[in-house]
Amino acid sequence: QVQLVESGGGLVQAGGSLRLSCAASGRTLNGYTISWFRQAPGNAREFVAATFRSGSNLHYANSVKGRFTLSRDNAKNTVYLQMNSLKAEDTAIYYCAADRQLILSSLRQPSHYDYWGQGTQVFVSS
Repeated sequence: QVQLVESGGGLVQAGGSLRLSCAASGRTLNGYTISWFRQAPGNAREFVAATFRSGSNLHYANSVKGRFTLSRDNAKNTVYLQMNSLKAEDTAIYYCAADRQLILSSLRQPSHYDYWGQGTQVFVSS
């Protein structure tokens, strides 16, 4: 079992920055795909960014490319999402998710992930 705990959310003005953390316990994240998803009220959960398996293969949604940066610290068993140039439309609950068996074609599908955190709220004021 993998337990995931997100932190770092909050209220920020448009143009500002936040760094989200996803700390894992129970098992090492080595070999796991770790992804960030977000869900705004009334919307489906959407893919934001992922580090596929070993960590060198990064993927981003087009809406955040160039503004968000995902990194992982395997020694701390933690994945980070640095969010810059935030926009009002980035407002959502952000979740991290993990899976060891995920294949690349399923990366952006939340139903394919076994482990989820409880989420952290990000609110961007315009």
